[in-house]
Amino acid sequence: MKFAVIGGTGMIGSQVVKNLNTAGHEAVPHSKSTGVDIIGGQGVDEAVAGADVVVNLTNSPTFDEASLAFFQTSMDNLVAAAGKGGVGHFVILSIVGVDQVPEMDYYRAKVLQEKILAAGPVPYSIVRATQFMEFMDATMSWTSDADTVRLPATPIQPIAAKDVAAAVAEVAAGAPLNGIRNIAGPDIFTLDELGRITLSHKGDNRTVVTDPTAGMFAVVKGDVLTDKDAHLAPTHYTDWLS
Repeated sequence: MKFAVIGGTGMIGSQVVKNLNTAGHEAVPHSKSTGVDIIGGQGVDEAVAGADVVVNLTNSPTFDEASLAFFQTSMDNLVAAAGKGGVGHFVILSIVGVDQVPEMDYYRAKVLQEKILAAGPVPYSIVRATQFMEFMDATMSWTSDADTVRLPATPIQPIAAKDVAAAVAEVAAGAPLNGIRNIAGPDIFTLDELGRITLSHKGDNRTVVTDPTAGMFAVVKGDVLTDKDAHLAPTHYTDWLS
């Protein structure tokens, strides 16, 4: 099959392209650097023309309220192009529990992205993943200083980016779900516990302080970002750290 992977040069997209091509498909990466502007619309029709499947792995440049406009415009352009191009399957990557955290602008924007896809004319699949292991350093950096890292005790089920890419490629090569598949890492931690494990492995002597008000995950209530019934990926966080 032929795949148009929008955002195909990024961390997940590049691995999805590689996985699909290794499996014998033809996966073509598209991004701003290849002349495809999903906001302005330039190159979008050409990118999806002739594709059996469109995989959209682009992301908003910000996590604030502006992300709503990004996903509205980009999805309107891509869904319209896919419909005109006769695409048979449209896949996006979203977040486990995304519809349970309306306090977060970015999560509301991802819910909007899902709704636009589901309401469109193309058969679709939504892959919802838990938090990426690769984002832990950035998460800690938001609320850290020279001596301490402040993190809430939010339950997290981290997944490796390579496992996300494998799951997205698998779903994209299959029949449309016309629904959602949740994928997650094999272990659940609280975010503060994950911070301590990470710092210990790196030989970083800073102290993790449990602070229910710290960072963007402070607004998350309960364990909505985890899913014990999800399709579980093989990579454990401690193995990934090593």
